Amino acid sequence: MSTDKKATSALISVFHKDGLAPIIKRLHELGITLYSTGGTEKFIKDLNIPVIPVEDITSYPSILGGRVKTLHPKVFGGILNRQDHEGDQVQLAEFEIPQIDIVIVDLYPFEKTVASGAPEQDIIEKIDIGGISLIRAAAKNFKDVVCISSMEQYDAFLDILNKQNGSTTLAQRKHFATQSFQVSSHYDSAIFNYFNEDQQIPALKISVQNGTTLRYGENPHQQGQFYGEFDQMFEKLHGKSLSYNNLLDVDAAINLMQEFQSEAPTFAILKHNNACGLAQRETLSEAYTDALAGDPTSAFGGVLIANRTIDVATATKIHKLFCEVVIAPAYEAEALTILQGKKNRIILKLKNFDLATTSVRTCLNGYLVQDKDLKTDQASDLQTATIIHPTANEIEDLLFASKICKHTKSNTIVLAKNKQLCASGTGQTSRVDALNQAIVKAQHFGFDLTNAVMASDAFFPFPDCVEIAHNVGIHAVIQPGGSIKDQLSIDYCNAQNMAMVFTGIRHFKH
Repeated sequence: MSTDKKATSALISVFHKDGLAPIIKRLHELGITLYSTGGTEKFIKDLNIPVIPVEDITSYPSILGGRVKTLHPKVFGGILNRQDHEGDQVQLAEFEIPQIDIVIVDLYPFEKTVASGAPEQDIIEKIDIGGISLIRAAAKNFKDVVCISSMEQYDAFLDILNKQNGSTTLAQRKHFATQSFQVSSHYDSAIFNYFNEDQQIPALKISVQNGTTLRYGENPHQQGQFYGEFDQMFEKLHGKSLSYNNLLDVDAAINLMQEFQSEAPTFAILKHNNACGLAQRETLSEAYTDALAGDPTSAFGGVLIANRTIDVATATKIHKLFCEVVIAPAYEAEALTILQGKKNRIILKLKNFDLATTSVRTCLNGYLVQDKDLKTDQASDLQTATIIHPTANEIEDLLFASKICKHTKSNTIVLAKNKQLCASGTGQTSRVDALNQAIVKAQHFGFDLTNAVMASDAFFPFPDCVEIAHNVGIHAVIQPGGSIKDQLSIDYCNAQNMAMVFTGIRHFKH
């Protein structure tokens, strides 16, 4: 038995009318009876197409300022009846309920109203009641009814109308039903999250409508998807599609450069989510040169980011390096042309954006949610723990190193000098190992660590790290403090005329 259904009637109640007219005209051409109410009914009449008001079905007017229009058994009976169920059909005839085969709804724009900063009462009035009920009813009865639940589906439905003359297959109806439940669940999640801002009910509701299938996940044997509004943050000017690992590096780069957004020209190079080069100079070209000097080996295939417009001088240098992604707030026209010389190089232009203030990650059979680490150490936060105080230049370097440290995988030690990253030890199980890794790396690339500074993401339980640092010429240290054995490190620094400051804030990053 065929599961195709040829529609004879449609109920239309939408907020957005864009793209609706061709559907209405096609439905009329196919002889399908149209029912509607309110603004949609007027829209159809203005097209000189006959439409039956819902009030003629229900014998009840729209009431309560339009809050109640379609919520009536004669409407929902027409949608929810099972066309192959004898009892349902007897009741439809008994109560003079018309069959409804198509439901087209576009909900009140709740999220856009919230985003606009509208007052609470306006937001509440944009919570759709009738529309969401129509969607759920029609989607539930997909065996007999086709449900179009968003203006985003208009084109696909019109194509079916044109090709199939008002008929739909069971697979098509089920597909639209699936989309409908996605629309309704997303809508309800947005409403809950709005109400829960000041209620703090311990429930996690995440719903993102736009998903992109990636070439693969972290490795080629893994599938990967990205869910989010990438185009709200970036304009992609050139290059191949971003991979799963590209996106992670871009995220790390954006969060790191936020620390230097309003400062002097700064350039960073990242690899595997960690900075392998970062420098701040009078010009962006100089900043790039010194960032690259931090680790020219790891920079190969890295993600590059600047806090200034990339000029020709900087682009010419970058073009000599194989890199996956370049990110900047703007590009000089000639600089962009230079960078586009590599066909696969991804070039992103930053837009004005707001980063999320919470982070979510899977854990065991659930999720971990936390506030993001939005604390940036400031000079006013520093408490000098030693007899010797850091100089003004050392304080600048200490804060510079602390910002990098905050965005480097724990355990980490960051070494910096004259606002240039000399090296970092990243993701080590021992803080001593992280320091030794950083020293070896810095010396390998020719850095003289005399008068460099050291930053640690967590406290020193023993004086071993400050002793190792002193032995290579480091004279200033920044760390959170808070160990019951802080005094051991303080005493060593005092004995060696080193300066050490406490921030009182730990910056673990796992």
